Amino acid sequence: MKQLDTRHASFAAQFDALLQARTGVETSVAEPVRDIIAAIRTRGDDALFDYTTRFDRLTLNAGTVRIAQDEIAREAAKVAPDLMTALHQAAGRIESFHRAQVPDDLSYTDDAGLTLGMRWNALDAVGLYVPGGKAAYPSSVLMNALPAKVAGVSRIAMCVPCPDGVLNPLVLAAAQVCGVSEIYRVGGAQAVAALAYGTASIAPVDRIVGPGNAYVAEAKRQVFGHVGIDSIAGPSEVLVIADSRNTPRFVALDLLAQAEHDELAQAVLVTDDETFAQKVIDAVELELRTLPRAKIAQRAWADHGAVIVVRDWNEAAEIANRLAPEHLEIMLDDPQAFAAKVRHAGAMFLGRYCPEAVGDYVGGPNHVLPTSRTARFASGLSVFDFLKRTTSIATGPEGLKQVGPTGVALAKAEGLDAHALSLSTRLEALGA
Repeated sequence: MKQLDTRHASFAAQFDALLQARTGVETSVAEPVRDIIAAIRTRGDDALFDYTTRFDRLTLNAGTVRIAQDEIAREAAKVAPDLMTALHQAAGRIESFHRAQVPDDLSYTDDAGLTLGMRWNALDAVGLYVPGGKAAYPSSVLMNALPAKVAGVSRIAMCVPCPDGVLNPLVLAAAQVCGVSEIYRVGGAQAVAALAYGTASIAPVDRIVGPGNAYVAEAKRQVFGHVGIDSIAGPSEVLVIADSRNTPRFVALDLLAQAEHDELAQAVLVTDDETFAQKVIDAVELELRTLPRAKIAQRAWADHGAVIVVRDWNEAAEIANRLAPEHLEIMLDDPQAFAAKVRHAGAMFLGRYCPEAVGDYVGGPNHVLPTSRTARFASGLSVFDFLKRTTSIATGPEGLKQVGPTGVALAKAEGLDAHALSLSTRLEALGA
């Protein structure tokens, strides 16, 4: 774990090194993923089933690749009533927030008499990738499926790997809550390729969303352009801004809540109090003695964790903007004032009793967020990821007389004579 202090001469170099470590890790799976995608494109279902046998130890055919409705219902029924209640409550909050995002169409007539408009349309089909096996994340189903549903996407196809044929009841229950019924028991790069290019059993989609391992991430990278994707997600990260009025254990647990994701996760504390910083470090070490995922969290904290002591909160705000974190917790007396200084963050969590975990499950805003400093230019998943904009222009003779000559002049300047003539011949016919 790195300890930095803005008062030290070495701070700039140390902080630059911290930034460089989050610029993204080059993948080493590009070539095997390229081969898998090529096989799916040429051999379709045969390749998809072969890879599923090889990687998931599961034999499939055209009749069994899709999980039947009664099978979904049986598995979902295994989920305890209190967990079903939790899924419904979380889904309700997530859906409500995303409904508030739905934009209105635009239409107005300008001074030249042209009627200008912009209309929003939902995508036709979306593919949702959900990790399977030991990694059961029903919250990811909610966060990816519900915005698509709210946007009006008519078809949501979900792929979830089922190693050794084992289905995950929680994942299927979450899909059921979201109204997703087209679910395939395939995963990995082969599932992404099937969603992108289609096979006899799986019709192609227009955008692929959802988390996955390095093979899934690389497959999304390679199919991008043929279909849309949400993002190429990197390791999870949190930046906590906290003063000495906080409980050290609360801050320590918030840092570890990110560190326990995986060994590459990053947790950073920024504070103006050196004594408080040490108390948090001590609290982290104490929690690691009993945390079930201590081995993972310890590695992440040791390799990627950092504690930064600043002179004042203006310095802290600048550090936040340079880090552009996926998650930003602001645990100060006036979190709104600090938040107003933040330009780059995936999501902000304001106050001493609003840990990032609220956003993971029940807050309402999406937990699919930009990582690896991409919050400098990217945003979290939303309804807008499942909508397209189409603009329109309507004009008659008088409107064309107003704007046509300008178009003719610009077309001639660009050497595009047919463009100019398409305007000027109409203008001549109008006597303009």
